Amino acid sequence: MKKFNIFNKKKFTDKRGIIADIFYDTKINHVALIETKKNMIRGNHFHKKTIQYTYVVSGKIKYSSKIKNRLKNVILSKGDVIKSSINEIHAYKATSPVCVMIIFSQGLRGGKDYEKDTFRVPPILK
Repeated sequence: MKKFNIFNKKKFTDKRGIIADIFYDTKINHVALIETKKNMIRGNHFHKKTIQYTYVVSGKIKYSSKIKNRLKNVILSKGDVIKSSINEIHAYKATSPVCVMIIFSQGLRGGKDYEKDTFRVPPILK
């Protein structure tokens, strides 16, 4: 788990507002928008070949990850980005009325490949 907030990184600012890079010089194979309602859970899986980045557009969500039996939890909010590495079990639970996230994947994850590199596990987050 590696977390950062795009608004705390270098950005371009002028009277119109800001431009903040989410990624720079990074290969991305798939991008998806996910909306999650309060107290709903997503994930409880891992990927053997895919690295996944979660960017929170709005709302708040609890992110849990587990690597080698070590469980970590963090609350993500607007502007936060978190990386889910290969073999890292991860799950989400919305803590605001609605949480909107954009998922950026390096590897198989979208369209006809959606479940090809998704391995379900017993819940780490309930």
